[in-house]
Amino acid sequence: MKVVITGGAGFLGKKLARRILQQGAIAGPTGASERVSELLLFDVAKAAGPGLDDPRVKALAGDIANFATVQSIVQGAATVFHFAAVVSAGAEADFDLGYRVNLDGTRNVLEACRALGTNPRLVFTSSLAAFGGDLPPAVTDDTPLTPQTSYGAQKSIGEFLVRDYTRKGFLRGTAVRLPTICVRTGLPNKAASTWASSVVREPLTGVDVVCPVTPETIMVVLSPRKTVDAFVRLHDLPADAFGPGRTLLLNGINVTAKELEAAVGRHAGNRKVGKVVWQHDPAIQRICDGWPQGIDSKRSRTLGFETDKDLDEIVRHFIADDIDEQMKIAKPA
Repeated sequence: MKVVITGGAGFLGKKLARRILQQGAIAGPTGASERVSELLLFDVAKAAGPGLDDPRVKALAGDIANFATVQSIVQGAATVFHFAAVVSAGAEADFDLGYRVNLDGTRNVLEACRALGTNPRLVFTSSLAAFGGDLPPAVTDDTPLTPQTSYGAQKSIGEFLVRDYTRKGFLRGTAVRLPTICVRTGLPNKAASTWASSVVREPLTGVDVVCPVTPETIMVVLSPRKTVDAFVRLHDLPADAFGPGRTLLLNGINVTAKELEAAVGRHAGNRKVGKVVWQHDPAIQRICDGWPQGIDSKRSRTLGFETDKDLDEIVRHFIADDIDEQMKIAKPA
């Protein structure tokens, strides 16, 4: 069975790839577990790294907005995990690029799946940026989509496309609205939420970091471990588990920027930690303040999707799973 991950060179793409390779099998077209014979990782650059030097892995680089390219990578696939996207602040800063990648690219993936004629499975990553404006203390499964950014609009449109292509029988799609993933490895990027990882990741590797929001700013977070668990569980659930909405809202835990900074001190051990420098950026603050301050998804709980126990567990998982890799790039940073 062939599985495709777009955005396969990204943090979550590689995490999911390693999980699939470790398991060796996921649900196939009939719902029964089937052996994965090919795992194609597609991104703007070729995926590489520990655990990906496996004969089942094929890494390709290309443009998600080029339909011929996307059709070629999807050919023969039973499952597509569509993660490729321009991140939030990047999509807001470059309107044309955001729509080219996040909307045109998503439509290309859906059309390529449709052309297969085999009703493949598809998992699409959406975002809490689909919500915005005057929100309740915690968004729920029934909270209307009211995006306040181009990125949020693009992700919302993607959800509706997945729903309609599934309704027409072209594919079996599900969308998942992700909280902020914390702690990511790598360097800070253009995502408005990048600080949620940075204020933990950089100090624990001895690097000073600038935080662009106020210490009281709230972010709803989920660890990479729980996120990858959710991807696999979501993919393997039967098609009728979601109803016509086809979208799952994942729960997370609420933390403030100050609480993230404090967690570093509790887990520093004998490390020399970097400092957090508070340097307010009104544009980033405005984006983050427009996102939900809490999540309460009954559907997620009912279907068995788990959150992290607390912030300390999230930091412990980062240290156990990723800090060694992060140290390799921490000194140049």
